[in-house]
Amino acid sequence: MVYWRPRTGFPTSRSSCSNGARQWQAAQKIVYSRTLAAPRADADRARFRSDVVRRLKADVRHDITVDGPELAARGLRAALVDELQMVVCPVVVGAGKRFFPDRVRLKLELVNDRRFRHAVVVLRYTVRG
Repeated sequence: MVYWRPRTGFPTSRSSCSNGARQWQAAQKIVYSRTLAAPRADADRARFRSDVVRRLKADVRHDITVDGPELAARGLRAALVDELQMVVCPVVVGAGKRFFPDRVRLKLELVNDRRFRHAVVVLRYTVRG
């Protein structure tokens, strides 16, 4: 996520990404890792926590975003996810982690979709039941 940091020269002129970049830069980050003992020294506004997502969700009064397929999969399996936002980019690489984990059944309701240049689409779903 270093790309989004202000001092890397993120191109704020790209309006489709600049609002999201500003939100990410201002957000408090919580790092979950099985391999790190502490966050990187250059991690902006990040703190390291090893407690579980369920407790975090119960304790906060604002939205939480989960970025990373393994942690998101755990949240989906534990029925902790209320909403999904998928950014669909028209690039096929033929490898990588799947968006949804195995053996998870979800009822999704499309709430919003937004189209950007170069055929990028953001789909927002609520999880039902």
